[in-house]
Amino acid sequence: MTSKKHIEGEPIVIKKYANRRLYNTQSSSYITLEDLAQMTRQGLEFNVVDAKSGEDITHSILTQIIVEEEANGEHILPVSFLRDLISMYGNSMQSMMPSYLEASMANFRANQAKIAEAWQSGMAGNPFAKMAETNLAMMRAATDALTGQSTPSKSAARAENTSDDTANELASMRDQMAAMQKKLDELGK
Repeated sequence: MTSKKHIEGEPIVIKKYANRRLYNTQSSSYITLEDLAQMTRQGLEFNVVDAKSGEDITHSILTQIIVEEEANGEHILPVSFLRDLISMYGNSMQSMMPSYLEASMANFRANQAKIAEAWQSGMAGNPFAKMAETNLAMMRAATDALTGQSTPSKSAARAENTSDDTANELASMRDQMAAMQKKLDELGK
């Protein structure tokens, strides 16, 4: 059996044989569904084809991987989502679901990257870090007032400023969430 050299940028071809074994034509080795799951996590593109008919069965293999992950306790799909998804089959909106789900997942990945960047940039400007800072300032003001280390008027003024800052931060976060929801709604249309 001669192996074909993998062309860079082309998806790796995985052949599925009648005995349910999967063969990676790039590495010339048999692999498992877990190997395919790992390849997916690594961002490697592949197509699974039936070795006998040549039919592309990538969709059913990826679905099988999800079913196995869910069965092994790696639940990320809530029951309500699964029910909603099943109810879409045969529904007049069924044809719109693939593009909607792809757009939603792309938006999720983009937001995920932004969150990771915020964590990596030292949390500066992160709303959660600001909330923690505000909470710490309020705790200090309360401690100062109880221990008498600052005058009540200073503590009250500091707590009031912190309270105003917190309210402003929360309002800003609500506005940001509303804007994100609006963008999600527009993507779904």
